[in-house]
Amino acid sequence: MLSSKVLTVLNSMAAVSFAILVGLVLFAVPTERTMGDVQRLFYFHVAPAWIGFVAFAITALCGIVYLRTGLMRWDRISAASVEVGLVFTVIATVTGSVWARPAWNTWWTWDPRLTTFTIMALIYVAYLMLRQGIDDPARRARFGAVYGLVGFISVPITFFSIRIWRTIHPAVIGTGSETAQGGFDMTPMMTGTLLFAQVVFLLLYFCLLANRLKLSELAEKVEQRKAELAAA
Repeated sequence: MLSSKVLTVLNSMAAVSFAILVGLVLFAVPTERTMGDVQRLFYFHVAPAWIGFVAFAITALCGIVYLRTGLMRWDRISAASVEVGLVFTVIATVTGSVWARPAWNTWWTWDPRLTTFTIMALIYVAYLMLRQGIDDPARRARFGAVYGLVGFISVPITFFSIRIWRTIHPAVIGTGSETAQGGFDMTPMMTGTLLFAQVVFLLLYFCLLANRLKLSELAEKVEQRKAELAAA
């Protein structure tokens, strides 16, 4: 795990970079002609959604490594990545709903992208809930590894949903459905800010992941100490 000093530096970098992103979105990025200022939520919607995908991919990858090595640290990383990934999916859902109100004239619709995104999130909520019901650490880790691999199938389905089905959700990369609504042409400044937002939210992901693992490590030490005192 990272030392406290390194973790402090990582936290500071995440805070400063996020502040810079907010400044860019509020003051530097041009206002979109059709949607106006509400379009500024775009940077806090797309980036968290993509980083949520990354988090669940890391969960699957760590699950593979755990099944090959049996080392519990990979299970801890896998579970922590799900927790952090769900934070980003919630952010993406909330900002998307606020953005959808003026763009689609509704807070929510059971569009293929929104539906698959919700199902994906619920799959990983179930991952955390089911883990809690398994007391044996080894069984819990094996279950988490296999579930994380199977659950990851929902990620590419969600990502490609706007290309597979007719949907009103616009595509950021490539061509989406012909029925998509709310799309817009991006200026170079918008594109650059979106890429910077990706970097910022990726840094936030690693920051939250490192802090969650540190917390898990401290909790384990407390439990070990309790066991030692009980046996004394």
